[in-house]
Amino acid sequence: MSVQKIFVVSDATAETAERTVRAALVQFRGAETQLRVFSLVRDDARIAEIAQLAAEQGALLVYTFVNPEQRALIASRADALGLATVDLIEPLMTQLTMVLQADPAGRPGVPRLTEAYFKRIEAVEFAVKHDDGQSMNKLTEAQIILVGISRTSKTPLSTYLAQKGWKVANVPLVLELPLPPELDAVADQHVFGLTIDVASLMRIRRSRLKALNMPVTTDYARRDHIVKELAYARSVFDAHPTWPVLDVSQKAIEETAAIILRTVDERRRRSAAE
Repeated sequence: MSVQKIFVVSDATAETAERTVRAALVQFRGAETQLRVFSLVRDDARIAEIAQLAAEQGALLVYTFVNPEQRALIASRADALGLATVDLIEPLMTQLTMVLQADPAGRPGVPRLTEAYFKRIEAVEFAVKHDDGQSMNKLTEAQIILVGISRTSKTPLSTYLAQKGWKVANVPLVLELPLPPELDAVADQHVFGLTIDVASLMRIRRSRLKALNMPVTTDYARRDHIVKELAYARSVFDAHPTWPVLDVSQKAIEETAAIILRTVDERRRRSAAE
């Protein structure tokens, strides 16, 4: 099955548009998709460039532009290029204009420079610096630590949680290599294990290798090797019984993140009650 690319384009942060698309994709669990987000797109030349790139890659173009002129521009470019598109905001704006009997301001939303905004920026920077086992000397500063073998959604999950203001680090499990000693200094309540079924991981890894123009017969995507990796991960998790282990097979990032945050909240409430 080929990977369907989806471009999400917005003249604002694109967070709402991306969440909307991801929520819809939950209903298509068997589909292989790849999201690419373009935020703060307010230049006509950039709009044309993205439309052309979408055409070259056969991507579905999902967009939100409050500026009617730019909305018309991306629609016309897409039509000229024969692109499949979804305008997430035009139907809503039209109905609101009718119901409220008022014209929209036509100004793209920008994030308010509040304490929460800066907290989110700091969390995103932390996640980038602590991705895939980096900066292990500051692992104790993480509020959430994700542990799992390659392609168990550690990085996208870290990014998603960081955008909600959480400081997240992720640590890769590598076959036959011991856990980094820095994990010993971290309270178990901050650590979550990630696992996945063999078939899903094979499919994801093979898609990744194809995207990199690499042979899918390498150990990285072979069933027997994946089985060994998952068995090793299970042995690590069994040795740390207080780590919740989440199966990300066929789960959207939002679903896994919701489970993690619910667990964090439950632990906080139990701790406060003790």
